Amino acid sequence: MATVVAFHAHPDDEVLLTGGTLARAAAEGHRVVIVVATDTMTAASEAPPTRMNELRASAAILGAHRVEHLGYAGSGHGPILYPDPPDRQRFVRADTEEAARRLATLLREENADVLLGYDGNGGYGHRDHVKVHEVGTRAAELAQVEHVLEATMPRDVVERLVRLIRALRIPLRYDTDALRAAYSPSSAITHRVNVRRFARQKQAALAAHHSEVNGRGRLAPVMRLLVRLPVPVFGLLLGHEWFVDPARTPVTKPATGILSHN
Repeated sequence: MATVVAFHAHPDDEVLLTGGTLARAAAEGHRVVIVVATDTMTAASEAPPTRMNELRASAAILGAHRVEHLGYAGSGHGPILYPDPPDRQRFVRADTEEAARRLATLLREENADVLLGYDGNGGYGHRDHVKVHEVGTRAAELAQVEHVLEATMPRDVVERLVRLIRALRIPLRYDTDALRAAYSPSSAITHRVNVRRFARQKQAALAAHHSEVNGRGRLAPVMRLLVRLPVPVFGLLLGHEWFVDPARTPVTKPATGILSHN
């Protein structure tokens, strides 16, 4: 059995990008570890541990064995990058080598076989997500992790989801033209994981992030819709997850096992 470490930018990312894969890995007997780079935008002493508690609840639903926070504050998404809180750096300002050493220490401790990170675009381009790609890539080198898979979505899937959201008249505060150039082209996808059997777990794990689902964030309206959908419909919409193996030439067959190639 393998140890899979999923490195994410913020609590809730673990569900949206890899929740089904992590649930499937755990169900198949693999050890699953979730690491987030950031928790909140504010100082740790000023913020209640809400988001980390929600992350732990989400991780338990997915079957994860361990949850860790790398120790950075969120950097926000938008033109303004606020000053660092008094007790820690915003992740985007962190020295990449230092952050990679923190993650590599955990990877060695876990004897990680697989590291899940993000593609080079950081998905939709959030600066913390781009930083996850940079830090994760370097940490895998330092810890000599054999397999690195970058969570992403095919751009044609993103376009279909955006059209659906628009058709349902759900507010989406993103530049749709920018989204068309985000994530990865279909030709770059090396792994497609069928996670429909784990739709109920994935939906419940998303619902565990109460503060985000009920908040005013950019994705909150979409998240509220997703957690209210009938499970079969949720599974149809979010029943596959995609990854890029940067060491491989893209191929097109669907993955048949959690660690198998396309």
